[in-house]
Amino acid sequence: MTYKYSIYFPDKEKIAYKNEVLSANEAFDIARNHAWKEYLVLTENSDINSIYYNPSLDFTCIENGKSFGLTADFNKNKEIEFSLWYKRPQKAKLLFGLLVKEKMVLDDIWSIDFENSLNHLQHFVSGNYSVLEELFQK
Repeated sequence: MTYKYSIYFPDKEKIAYKNEVLSANEAFDIARNHAWKEYLVLTENSDINSIYYNPSLDFTCIENGKSFGLTADFNKNKEIEFSLWYKRPQKAKLLFGLLVKEKMVLDDIWSIDFENSLNHLQHFVSGNYSVLEELFQK
């Protein structure tokens, strides 16, 4: 599988859409090596009006359109934690169940530590979607 990604910088209004095609390993390395803490410190030390986003990365699988996002924040103990965002197709019943259509849904979970966030990203880039579906259904 191959991926594209976008970066949400705290101090930039425009999202940086990266069109380079990434392998699973490259996508994982970008998330692991991202300057999460530095960007969070920037958000704390800046005027609230100059902050547009929490530091975030969003990876989209080119082949199937599914995406996985990570958004960082400090918890009350000043430790980095993440919210994870998983966008995938899901069947939806319309017209009293007479018609079934697939639509994209976005699920999220909050307060995940860095290592577990990376583990979930690894499942995504490895195509282990059933593991993610279980996580996001809890």
